[in-house]
Amino acid sequence: MTFLLMGRSFDGPWVGSYLTEQGLSIGFYERDFAPPSKRGIKQEPGARSQDSLSTRDTRDSELLNFTSFFFPFWLQTFRHASKSQFWLFFTPPSNTPQNHARHQATRNHQAFASFAMAAQLQLFFLCILSFYFGFLQADHLETYIVQLHPNGITRPSFSSKFHWHLSFIHKAISSEEDSASRLLYSYRSAMEGFAARLSKLELETLQRSPEVIAVRPERRIELQTTYSYKFLGLNPTANGNAIGAILKSGFGRGAIIGVLDTGIWPESPSFSDDGMPPVPKKWRGICQQGEDFNSLSCNRKLIGARFFTKGYRAASKSLSTDDAVEYVSPRDGQGHGTHTASTAAGTPVQMANVLGNGAGEARGMAPGAHIAVYKVCWFSGCYSSDILAAMDVAIRDGVDILSLSLGGFPVPLYENTIAIGSFRAMERGISVVCAAGNNGPIQSSVANEAPWIATIGASTLDRRFPAIVQLGNGKFLYGESVYPGKGIPSAERKLEAVYITGGQKGSEFCLEGSLPTAKVRGKMVVCDRGVNGRAEKGQVVKKAGGAAMILTNTAINLEEDSVDVHVLPATLIGFDESVLLKSYINSTRSPMARIIFGGTVIGKSRAPAVAQFSSRGPSFTDPSILKPDVIAPGVNIIAAWPQNLGPSGLPEDNRRVNFTLMSGTSMSCPHVSGITALIHSAHPQWSPAAIKSALMTTADVTDHLGKPIMDGDHPAGLFATGAGHVNPIRAINPGLVYEIQPMEYVIHLCSLGYTRSEVFSISHRNVSCHDIVQKNRGFSLNYPTISVMFGPRMTGKMIKRKLTNVGNPNTVFSVDVMPPDGVKVRVKPRQLTFTHTNQTMSYRVWLMSRRRNGSEGTNFAQGSLTWFNSRQRSNGVRSPISVTWASK
Repeated sequence: MTFLLMGRSFDGPWVGSYLTEQGLSIGFYERDFAPPSKRGIKQEPGARSQDSLSTRDTRDSELLNFTSFFFPFWLQTFRHASKSQFWLFFTPPSNTPQNHARHQATRNHQAFASFAMAAQLQLFFLCILSFYFGFLQADHLETYIVQLHPNGITRPSFSSKFHWHLSFIHKAISSEEDSASRLLYSYRSAMEGFAARLSKLELETLQRSPEVIAVRPERRIELQTTYSYKFLGLNPTANGNAIGAILKSGFGRGAIIGVLDTGIWPESPSFSDDGMPPVPKKWRGICQQGEDFNSLSCNRKLIGARFFTKGYRAASKSLSTDDAVEYVSPRDGQGHGTHTASTAAGTPVQMANVLGNGAGEARGMAPGAHIAVYKVCWFSGCYSSDILAAMDVAIRDGVDILSLSLGGFPVPLYENTIAIGSFRAMERGISVVCAAGNNGPIQSSVANEAPWIATIGASTLDRRFPAIVQLGNGKFLYGESVYPGKGIPSAERKLEAVYITGGQKGSEFCLEGSLPTAKVRGKMVVCDRGVNGRAEKGQVVKKAGGAAMILTNTAINLEEDSVDVHVLPATLIGFDESVLLKSYINSTRSPMARIIFGGTVIGKSRAPAVAQFSSRGPSFTDPSILKPDVIAPGVNIIAAWPQNLGPSGLPEDNRRVNFTLMSGTSMSCPHVSGITALIHSAHPQWSPAAIKSALMTTADVTDHLGKPIMDGDHPAGLFATGAGHVNPIRAINPGLVYEIQPMEYVIHLCSLGYTRSEVFSISHRNVSCHDIVQKNRGFSLNYPTISVMFGPRMTGKMIKRKLTNVGNPNTVFSVDVMPPDGVKVRVKPRQLTFTHTNQTMSYRVWLMSRRRNGSEGTNFAQGSLTWFNSRQRSNGVRSPISVTWASK
């Protein structure tokens, strides 16, 4: 239940003559998601009602002054509105000129009585609000994830973990209610515990139990190719070294990739099982039936599919929206999951294209791998209880890789359900690959930063879709688009260009209802990026009568070139070009422009480069670990698409395609998930740490022209690229790997200052961090990258690393160091001789600062340490070195 306090604007204070002269009408009633006018409640003439507070016009409604004391509580309650809402409705008298004059005449001699009555009324209202807010806080249910001690003292008293979990809910709630009705999920693999709907009082009861380790509120997490496999060197017709690596991997044959996303469109040709091997005998998953989805939807490619709705149902009023179809099944209604799954392991499809653009063979990184889909994301987002439930089941199902193209901003690892669930997966030999997030270029925005997770940033391809703007003055502005307008006169005709600004409707952003038809009909409309979706802007222009659109980057987007399949002739231009365009429009009486569509162009631009939106390090929760780990293609990626949506993803788009483009670290993640499957198939005994080491130490630090990878107009730093750009051919045969045992992560967490309970909540290991730190002085995690922070009065640091030979026996490796500026680096020994495979050897690195902390200049420097095979120096095992000086 939720209060909504309503009233109309007035002239003069609320207390005073209004209260004494006319009084104040108070109405109490319940409503079911409808304002008073929609529930038969009579309103004053001219009064407005809105469906939500966020859309209310502050000029037409105002809250009573005394409610400011309760605002934090009221706002919290409003955000968690249940199906039945309680309204406290105030109606002040109409503010007519007659009333105003009468009020002014009586104001002075009634002031004392007015304020006295006002005080009494406020006290009365405060009592009412206090009673109801107390009731709401005690009765309102929210979703919590409750983590239990795996060896709880009451566990042996129950026949199953399910009944044990249920007993905690039964003790916390009234005996009159069925405790099973509150239980959402019972976890036993990704975590020991359960998700349940609890009130605040029930939560407090649970927290007093000594068997409860931690309680976490539900979190909503956001979702974050015909050519990319060739760009990464996975072309079956490539050179001998590539052919050998690809054949060794068997194209991922036998590996199972679990994709946690929005589901899948099983009829897509990318999920055909032609040529696929039988389902692995170890597989224990199912093909869960649901809306428009049954057991026949699965095959030897798509071997499993499940959906998880309980967390979403608890947080949302329904499983549908007015604008789109949501399938209560593993079927994908949004396209995101279909796109990511096919990127990871899609079957080769000939003549794939997006309305004629980007034509070629579409295939995933590991076309021989199997796919298992876990639908955890819905139109309002992805909920942590559902995600943890999917990870819990996927571990038992028998997946080899978990791919999660979702995330947000960083949170502490002991509060991060993905970090906790992935630790369990890692312990069982499952590699977990996650998107770094799309919050770049903000520093320390990288998400999914646990050291046992492979965190993937985004890069560009050298494929372009030119759509150049020709201005009436003869100048050309470079842009890109996949609108199918090449050679079509109606799409490339010259039109008057308009840029509508001013007012409060957001016309410069082309928001819904912001464009006056009289000003845009038949014209080329300029729209700034931001606020609403890029393709959505084109639909707004089309609806208003516009004939074409130029989408302009702002100072935030700069030259980013994420293109869309627009519903009308349109192109995207960079920020520099947008300044020239707007200058031309503002200085010309009748500005004219046309778009010249150039189709698809490959190999004419520098790549890879860092995508501007890709989240950056350093890690917010663990600066001693360089994140992201690597970058991979994530801009304008073509992959499979469902048949219920047009290529733009807009509900108004009636076109249908099998493939479309998307951009984001959500697209980068499945590239690496597929490559991880290749490595797993080639080396099935390797641990997740060894596979990630292979990905990182063989990554490229130069683009295809042999020049430094760029980040905008400058060379990219380690906080943007991590170890570099993924190179799958080299990663299959890295030579050496940095191995990490699960207990080493526990030591690392203790060295960061985590408490005993925090470490236990992540690892389920009951350890004394004090003892561990004492026994492991100078410990550094055996991570493939090296990160050092020089604190005040700190001038040196020693790092220890161990390398395991996974290549040929009797091999000698020599070290080559590129020291960071201002740092002296010494390595001992400088040569490692491996006499047999799987042999492990150690080395130490001393880093000594040559500069003072807080001195002028940059507080960051980077370098590298590379071990070269004495027989083949062309490719080495490279570890980036990141050094940071603390400011005074």
